[in-house]
Amino acid sequence: MNPLRQLASQTAVYGLSSIVGRLLNYLLVPLHTRVFAPEAFGVVTEMYSYVAFLLVVLTYGFETAFFRFARDKEQEPAVYSTALVSLAGSSALFVGVIWLFASPLAAVMGYSGYEHYLLWFALILALDAITAIPFARLRLQQKPLRFAAFRLINIGINIALNLFWLLVCPMLAQENTPVWLELVYDPSVGVGYVFLANLIASVVSFLLLLPDMLRHEWKLSKALWLSMLAYGLPLLVGGLAGITNEMFSRVSMKYQLEGDDALYQLGIFGACYKVSVLMTLFVQTFRFAAEPFFFSRAADKNAPGLYATVMHWFIIACSAIYLGVMLCMEYIAHFVGEEYREGLGIVPVLLMANLLLGVYYNLSIWYKLNDRTGLGAWMAVGGALLTIALNFLWIPQYGYVGAAWATLVVYLSMVVVSYFLGARFYPIPYKLFKCLGYPLAAVGLALLFGQISGDDQAFNWLFRVLILLVFVAVVFKLEDIKKPLPSPGSKSANKHED
Repeated sequence: MNPLRQLASQTAVYGLSSIVGRLLNYLLVPLHTRVFAPEAFGVVTEMYSYVAFLLVVLTYGFETAFFRFARDKEQEPAVYSTALVSLAGSSALFVGVIWLFASPLAAVMGYSGYEHYLLWFALILALDAITAIPFARLRLQQKPLRFAAFRLINIGINIALNLFWLLVCPMLAQENTPVWLELVYDPSVGVGYVFLANLIASVVSFLLLLPDMLRHEWKLSKALWLSMLAYGLPLLVGGLAGITNEMFSRVSMKYQLEGDDALYQLGIFGACYKVSVLMTLFVQTFRFAAEPFFFSRAADKNAPGLYATVMHWFIIACSAIYLGVMLCMEYIAHFVGEEYREGLGIVPVLLMANLLLGVYYNLSIWYKLNDRTGLGAWMAVGGALLTIALNFLWIPQYGYVGAAWATLVVYLSMVVVSYFLGARFYPIPYKLFKCLGYPLAAVGLALLFGQISGDDQAFNWLFRVLILLVFVAVVFKLEDIKKPLPSPGSKSANKHED
């Protein structure tokens, strides 16, 4: 099978599970933004920001290290068991520490009396860290259907429990309250039900993967563990820096703004960030398929040309998503409650920021394949420091708008730095002018629609269709779609065409 089509098909399967699942999951946002006030939704946003940081710490680069060291099929069982033992041990230690210090931690965070939130999240993080390796193994073994099924079960349970506790139970409680309802529902729990639903879903995922984990001997190879740790720790630093870029604004906004306005703005920012769901989902699902794909093609002498082609079509797809979302913004706005819509002006900024993040993921292959993860870590640390500086500079003055623009500027800076470092250490013949042109064209067409569209809905729809047709026609013309995609062994695969 042509490797590009193989990547596309696996991205489609991963994407189907992730997009369908995440879209269903994101359908909780209309529920949450109508059930909870922005201040309460700000609590959800803040807690999941901490989760993003801690999950990187608890996996400490071992997911990517697993792909790196499991390329040797004979060594793969030892890599798998070593990674499982390591993550299980560190996760158990983490849960123990949180259990011991839950009260002082809750007091520092301003959640005294809600220590159980911390314990729930400790268990969620531990289970998700351990199952990261079995999920990675499914990707390595190219079993996207099994991967997708388990992910969808997790998301389905989470959604069902959210609907049950936040929608069904309050409706039943207003009528003749059944006796059994008092056993499973307490209105005072509030946003805690969002967290409890997540915990139950994580437990189910762990149980689904447990048979596979138990079929292997849990044995830690010290030499292999040290090698994986040396490879993974720079990725941990880079991962923490990357999460800082994405989450620092959400973690710090509560402390940079004053009074009730802090959680209010945090709630609006978190909700509007999720409006850019389509771009985020595409980038995430692409990563699921791309990372094992890139490693599996590393030995091919024509791999650089293949990577350039992947990047090229990735940018075309992201540009089309950006344009589609912007053209339909008046309808997508109803995704969040009316109180939250004042922040929709940051959505185009966040869409482009996520596009750049996806470009950075593509570019990062140069340091992963060359075992130069240290350089990748330094690059990410630089981005994190810039994130912190811009957030402290802009959030007090501009609130969540400053946080959105800081995200865009940081990702743009990292893309530029990674491109030039990659050109030195692992040259890839990217089609630079086209890679820049398609996103700029999407932005220009979206701005054109905003200037010309009016109150006539029929005209607006015709204009939308015309703009999309223009974009598609340009792609067909410039890319000559009728020609077959080059295989990695062909001369055209490595040809630099601008």
